[in-house]
Amino acid sequence: MSITFQPSDLFEGELDKSLLGPPLADVIGKEIPTRMAIPFTSDDSRILSGVWEADPGLSRWEFLERGEAIHVLEGRMVVTEDGGEPVSVEAGTSAIFPIGWQGTWEIHERIRKFFVIFTR
Repeated sequence: MSITFQPSDLFEGELDKSLLGPPLADVIGKEIPTRMAIPFTSDDSRILSGVWEADPGLSRWEFLERGEAIHVLEGRMVVTEDGGEPVSVEAGTSAIFPIGWQGTWEIHERIRKFFVIFTR
């Protein structure tokens, strides 16, 4: 089975509104409103993909049990792995956060990304 969609087909009004929280991230400072749509989950729930959007803010991410590959559709953020240098991730760029990655995401402009989350 396959599901085909364009991330641009998922408009803001169709994304679920929620607050950033467990199990993926801990907010540092004020709450960060997020929106998400997950049109695909594998039968064994080890892979899911969709579109995620978040307002500016700082959060701590610990990919201990899962990893994530993203492609940024809009916005800009700086990600800093623990012990590493800050890396700017912005519209048109992609990034992979492997299982075990830990660090911070500082969203500077509302970010909208296509994501694939995977587990072992």
